[in-house]
Amino acid sequence: MYYQRETETMPRADLEALQFDKLHAMLEEIDGRNEFYTGKFRQTGVRPGDIRSRDDLERLPFTRKTELATAQDQAGFACNLTYPLKRYTRFHQTSGTTGKPLRVFDTRQSWDWWAHCWAHVYSAANVTPEDRIFCAFSFGPFIGFWSSVDGAAKIGALLVPGGGRSSLERLQLMRETECTVLCCTPSYALHLLEVADQHDIDMREMKIHTTIHAGEPGANIPAVKQRIEAGWRARCHDHAGSSETGAYGFESAERPNGMYIIESEYIAEVIDPVTLRPIAPGECGELVLTNLGRTGYPVIRYRTGDLVRPAAGTQGDRSFLFLDGGIIGRVDDMTTVRGVNIYPGAIDNFVRKFTAIVEYRTTVDKQGSMDELRIEIELTPGGFPETVREELLEDIRGTLGLRPVITIAEAGSLPRFDMKARRFFVVQD
Repeated sequence: MYYQRETETMPRADLEALQFDKLHAMLEEIDGRNEFYTGKFRQTGVRPGDIRSRDDLERLPFTRKTELATAQDQAGFACNLTYPLKRYTRFHQTSGTTGKPLRVFDTRQSWDWWAHCWAHVYSAANVTPEDRIFCAFSFGPFIGFWSSVDGAAKIGALLVPGGGRSSLERLQLMRETECTVLCCTPSYALHLLEVADQHDIDMREMKIHTTIHAGEPGANIPAVKQRIEAGWRARCHDHAGSSETGAYGFESAERPNGMYIIESEYIAEVIDPVTLRPIAPGECGELVLTNLGRTGYPVIRYRTGDLVRPAAGTQGDRSFLFLDGGIIGRVDDMTTVRGVNIYPGAIDNFVRKFTAIVEYRTTVDKQGSMDELRIEIELTPGGFPETVREELLEDIRGTLGLRPVITIAEAGSLPRFDMKARRFFVVQD
């Protein structure tokens, strides 16, 4: 289902013309007003009128999160603002998992744009005004699913907030209100299934037919998606966004196992993270985004750090860029163990094939002369620990050529996550 069929299916030439009309208007608006980007423009000698087509895009410098963080340190409370602070109505900050939290602000108009992007996410998952959306998210300063609330209003669906409740209470409220759509991280969707099992909640009593996930890679990892869909008896959809960029990607019911970029609201590039040159379709590279409807807090050629694989040509009826497998992982998350490149998502896919494993933690130990891959697994009660351990070991060894050290963790000893999960650690000398 489409939110705006005309723009989602328009010919590529028309879509690019629309993108650069919006980009030119945004550059004109922020030049001289936004101190952060005006400084970058002056350093490179670029003027808004110089950028008229995709060939001109490379004249604009990349933006890194570290630049925004440095500017924030220098400015004090806020940076990258186009207007006086009194025009801003929303405050959020990043989770801080990779450093000091970055503070982000939105005007009323920019926040409406966020909701507009989320309406694409819902519509592509076939969510309609007939649905009731349960948002299993505690509303703090992290952006999380905040914009999904106003996005629900855009499509006319009822939203039931699940903040300030335990996991059991959320399941009970979800059942009582007969919600049909669940929004949460993929890790939390799996945890809710664990809680339901512990309290003998029959998932067949739930009305959920669609789940939408963000906050971490996972919903497009085959084994994770399969477990969510089997446990919830629902269709699992991935979504991507961030505090800095906005809500930029969605998985369509008609084209699963990947993600479309909302190119009517973003310009997307995929580059080699080392050479910074564009990569060919089918290759892996870093996603770079320019948002086009957020003049209050713009990001231009922003290096997201997300590892993606752009597909060649048009995929399905939409003309938007399609990413095979969605967000594969983080560029800086890759580590090497005995010459083998390892991503957290790969370990997630191995582990989630086993329904007996309810939680896990991975540690790459680089402290000795030989790198070691260690995985702690926590099992459901009454499982067969040695059987699961040996089968997981053989699966990883047969695929990666590595023999990990796998140990059985005590029940309930590993952490659970309702937002971004941290299960992958690298220990250096």
